Amino acid sequence: MVTEMTKYNFILLSGDVEEFLKKLQGVGVVDITRSTKPVDEKSETLSSKAGNYRKALSLLKDVTPAEFADKTYGDLAENVINTVNEREMMESQLAQLHKDMEERLPWGQFDVKNFKKLEERGLKLHFYKVKSSNFDPAWNENYALSEISNDGTNTYFVVVSDDENYEFPLKEMPAPDSDCTAVEKKIKELEYEIEKKYSLLSELKCHEKDIQKELDKTMSKLDLHLAHVSGTKAAEDYITVLEGFAPSNTTTSVHELLDKEEVLYLEENACVTDNPPIKLKNNKFVSMFELLTDMYGRPKYNEFDPTVWISIFFMLFFAFCMGDAGYGLVLIGASLALKKVLGNIAPLGITLGVATTVIGLLFHTFFSTDMLTWSFLPDVVKKCMLPAQIGGFDGTMVLAIIVGIVHICLAMIVKTYQSTKVKGFANSLGTWGWTLLIVGGIIVGGLALIGVINSEVTKWIVIGIGILSALGIFFLNDLHRNPLVNFGSGLWETYNTATGLLGDVLSYLRLYALGLAGAKLGEAFNAIGVQALGDGGAAWIAFILIVVVGHTLNVAMCVLGAFVHPLRLNFLEFFKNSGYEGTGRKYNPLKS
Repeated sequence: MVTEMTKYNFILLSGDVEEFLKKLQGVGVVDITRSTKPVDEKSETLSSKAGNYRKALSLLKDVTPAEFADKTYGDLAENVINTVNEREMMESQLAQLHKDMEERLPWGQFDVKNFKKLEERGLKLHFYKVKSSNFDPAWNENYALSEISNDGTNTYFVVVSDDENYEFPLKEMPAPDSDCTAVEKKIKELEYEIEKKYSLLSELKCHEKDIQKELDKTMSKLDLHLAHVSGTKAAEDYITVLEGFAPSNTTTSVHELLDKEEVLYLEENACVTDNPPIKLKNNKFVSMFELLTDMYGRPKYNEFDPTVWISIFFMLFFAFCMGDAGYGLVLIGASLALKKVLGNIAPLGITLGVATTVIGLLFHTFFSTDMLTWSFLPDVVKKCMLPAQIGGFDGTMVLAIIVGIVHICLAMIVKTYQSTKVKGFANSLGTWGWTLLIVGGIIVGGLALIGVINSEVTKWIVIGIGILSALGIFFLNDLHRNPLVNFGSGLWETYNTATGLLGDVLSYLRLYALGLAGAKLGEAFNAIGVQALGDGGAAWIAFILIVVVGHTLNVAMCVLGAFVHPLRLNFLEFFKNSGYEGTGRKYNPLKS
């Protein structure tokens, strides 16, 4: 949910602003309205410095730390960036040297000085390379030719001539400026220098926490400066007015500081037009999914927080796409094993793994094997699993469509509630009409299908829903507009809804398709492994390798698809049908 905010306007003497902001940093709850980008030379410098620290931390991410590093390195971030740049330049030079080595290797060892001595005597060397199949033995009789090497594909040879009008039926190669021995020496020297750069990076890795501290300190200075320059000047710049927001439940701590400093301020409840920053307040489970909400955008101050819906449906859709209890256990194990590396994402990985395991058991799939074929599994357990066929269709496909319909219906209900809350009931009759027609129609159809209500009652309920919906959609969608315009607008919206809603529902088939693709690929690896098994013995090694490597690749591909497509269903289908905009700005209080 979106945390309620209190708006503050602080009125200070311009000379006292910096000191006051430092004290606000100590409180750590007030978000001063400020630019998110550099606005002057000082903020540009601080931003650039922070960028260097971030880049250095990124470059050190995969570096193995040294056992100890007791040297002084000056500017740590600059050292890291320069060392990486120098190493990359050296590695580029090394690649060129290896290429030069390959070119010189067929010519063997020689001294370039001897070429000049021959030229002084009027003799010139001509270098050639030709496919061995195209080499003409007659050349040995007509020219002073010496074959240097033959690698099985090409023949390398030299022709010596003192004729100024010398001609040969092949294109001449440039004479090598050194032999392979000289290049090999350069390669060894450069490899040694590159190794030194790697060692230096390993030592700098030990100071990673120091770089992070410097980044935090620089960001704190940047925030403070941007807050300082964002104030509105008045009374010939003698007075500065600052605007800030803080969660309403923190007013006590803010008041303690303001009363102590005797600062003149105005206080009021924040409203939508103030564009307050958005702080989300959710329980431990839902808060794991806030990073997904932030990928799209935080809600506006008067919007609903979609995180609770994302937490339920993203988890469900992810599990659908994976659809394998064995893969769920792998996710749980990997998340636990990589807990230190993944950080805050590890609990999310474990949660998704648990959901995948549960859905995998429902779909009776374990490492792409059908659990219904397990003879040792009790019948009472098998009865709890999803049947292979529902109404003559694949059970998983039917369930995916049902879940999609429920997801869209909930989105429409949320949109209706939100519209009524913001605009009022009278100004939301068009939205109510569509929700009543679609959600009400689906509920009535479902009840009739399972026999709860008979056909006669169903008919009259459908007629009633149709009349009420038509009034809202075609005639009352905007009470301040001409009825004919409302009718035309209703027709256009009917066309868009009819064509778009079917596509939205069919989009949920991707849940079934991705799960099926992963299951079939896993089955293929299992079948190949069984074929390799044969009569046992050493073939067990091949079986284990094929199954382990195959399923590892399949899990990696399934995880990628299971992340992207459920995210799409939430960001497009759900957000579109719920009217979510997500244009709010993130709460970013001044902190020391």
